[in-house]
Amino acid sequence: DEMLEMASLGAQVMQARSIFVAKRFRVPIHVRSSFSSKEGTMITDLAKAMEDIVVSGVTVQKDEAKVTMRDVPDKPGMAARLFRELAVAETNVDMIVQNVSREGATDVSFTVLKSDLPTTLKVTRQVAQRIGAGAVTTDEGIAKVSIVGIGMRSHSGVAAKMFEAMAEERINIEMISTSEIKISCVIRKINAERAMRVIHQAFGLHKRT
Repeated sequence: DEMLEMASLGAQVMQARSIFVAKRFRVPIHVRSSFSSKEGTMITDLAKAMEDIVVSGVTVQKDEAKVTMRDVPDKPGMAARLFRELAVAETNVDMIVQNVSREGATDVSFTVLKSDLPTTLKVTRQVAQRIGAGAVTTDEGIAKVSIVGIGMRSHSGVAAKMFEAMAEERINIEMISTSEIKISCVIRKINAERAMRVIHQAFGLHKRT
């Protein structure tokens, strides 16, 4: 599960499809470098052995953009119309945030791959016009930093530690998404490498390399 999450988040070690097939048929994977004689890493389904390791990896993605539809009428079905049209256009939406309603309107922000941005903007602007929303804006200066670990299932305070590590470096978090074994944050792209470094230190990952 951890390796599948990391592959889907852009980790360059393994391709996501290969991990999915190995998981389905319970096939262990031995990852080694062709340039050294080191033992490498075994990827297996023995999750029990990993439970004590809260966070096993950190990834950074810089190939996403944030799109915001402003002043969306705060009525049932508005978000559904937007994301249905994006699905029809075969655009994969990643993270979604809807702001608190103010005076009957709200802002909806979401992230997509930069390669999907032209189609996304075309569809989003068409929907905005139909539903009476405001301007559609884009932000390509973002990055997504994520932590992955099976140990999150049984340990509390993981998100707090991640957020505190970035706060100490005055790195602002713009969007957050979580799953059982993953926490992702959208931050400024200029802060991506620094965020990755302090998160590594916060969870002791630098001691395992």
